[in-house]
Amino acid sequence: MDNKEVLDQVEKLIHLDVDAFHAYEQAIKNIDEAIVREKLVLFQAEHRRHVNVLSEKMRELGGTPPEFTKDFKGFFISGFTSLRSMTGTKGALEAMETNERLTTSSYEKAAKLNFPADIASLVQIHLSDEQRHLSFIREALSRSSSAERNR
Repeated sequence: MDNKEVLDQVEKLIHLDVDAFHAYEQAIKNIDEAIVREKLVLFQAEHRRHVNVLSEKMRELGGTPPEFTKDFKGFFISGFTSLRSMTGTKGALEAMETNERLTTSSYEKAAKLNFPADIASLVQIHLSDEQRHLSFIREALSRSSSAERNR
């Protein structure tokens, strides 16, 4: 990968994490369970950290990281999350499962690219974070569904 390709791919990941951060913001507002809400706040902070670390790498490579604002796709994702979250914890978790599937899939694709070693290492770390987020959300959804069936 040449420098421009690396910068383009890193920028895509930054946008992805910015969008995820804002989606978490919408979901967190509608989570009733304190433990789940606290975990989502932690995941949101991890997305912010991803943005910060990747932005620093972009600067090191001579690029300019994007602003920490939603793009068109981000507005769509936040709107989707907001609407789904209005139904409470289960709806918020379902929306975040969709969002984290997208984020995890994007990081899986990025992990297959020929990044410089330092960026490849970051992508692997971030992918691991995304897999952990998705796993927790799926477990929380499973518990939520079980609780509903037992009512």
